[in-house]
Amino acid sequence: MSSRNTLSSARHIVVEGPIGVGKTSLTRRLADYLGGQALLDQPEANPFLNRFYQDQQRFALATQLAFLFQRVEHLRDLPQADLLTRPVVADYLLEKDALFARLTLSDDEYGLYRKVHDMLAPPQGRAPSLVIYLQATPETLIARVRKRGVEIERSIGDAYLTILAESYTRFFHNYDAAPVMVVNSENINFVDRDDDFQLLVTRIEAMRGHREYFNRGE
Repeated sequence: MSSRNTLSSARHIVVEGPIGVGKTSLTRRLADYLGGQALLDQPEANPFLNRFYQDQQRFALATQLAFLFQRVEHLRDLPQADLLTRPVVADYLLEKDALFARLTLSDDEYGLYRKVHDMLAPPQGRAPSLVIYLQATPETLIARVRKRGVEIERSIGDAYLTILAESYTRFFHNYDAAPVMVVNSENINFVDRDDDFQLLVTRIEAMRGHREYFNRGE
């Protein structure tokens, strides 16, 4: 990826990270900054999600397939011609969809999920232009999830959030389908502090390699 105009030249940007890391907030702000479209996951539209958090074993497959269909439909509604005129910033990466499936499904269910996924997923050539992966410690994620008090998240266990954060780390350690900016979100607030947001934008614009890291200590 070129070191110049990295962000402004990207047409399909993905902001990713575990629950509570701030990916949806950053997605909205980046889309507004770029004059683009925010493509957001819609957990409220998944009729199985609340029941999944109450009984993961029973509702994991239905929940996972509902999200898969939703995400594939969103991506298929993005003709390449539209991306040339207006960038898209999404708060999910379809390739990461299997991460949740592997965590929650039995082997037989996962095999079925993979067959459906492979039939529906867009071609590999449609990888995003840039992925921004937000990291935080499990302790920080747990505190943020509890603080924001979203009703559907009240029954998420601390152990699940910890395993999820670790799974994200492993996934993005091996991910190389698109350039990745790995961001430690512990000491940066993209929503409430304009200077923090501008600092991130500057760092992305200066990217020179396929994978770079941004860690702002305090």
